[in-house]
Amino acid sequence: QVQLVESGGGLVQTGGSLRLSCKVSGISFSVAFMAWYRQAPGKQRELVASITRGGSTNYFNGVKGRFTISRDNGKSTVYLQMNSLNVEDTAVYYCNLAAGTRPSWGQGTQVTVSS
Repeated sequence: QVQLVESGGGLVQTGGSLRLSCKVSGISFSVAFMAWYRQAPGKQRELVASITRGGSTNYFNGVKGRFTISRDNGKSTVYLQMNSLNVEDTAVYYCNLAAGTRPSWGQGTQVTVSS
């Protein structure tokens, strides 16, 4: 059974930083194409960043240059370093596969950016 456990969210001021973690179990993590997503109140869930098994990254929805996705295959964990946060980044953040049939979503981690 696949489990996705996100952590690291919190309340920060505009311009602040947070580092999110997602511990993954139940899949062959080292070959998984992983991603971070977010869902703001009243909005659809959207893709934020992705990372291939080889470490190639892509960024979406205005986060390029501010967010960095990385992975530690030995720990089966994917990270999202978020810098220069602004109020529009306020959302629940989730990790999951970047493509294919996705397992059930985890509980996510809340990120709230205050002005």
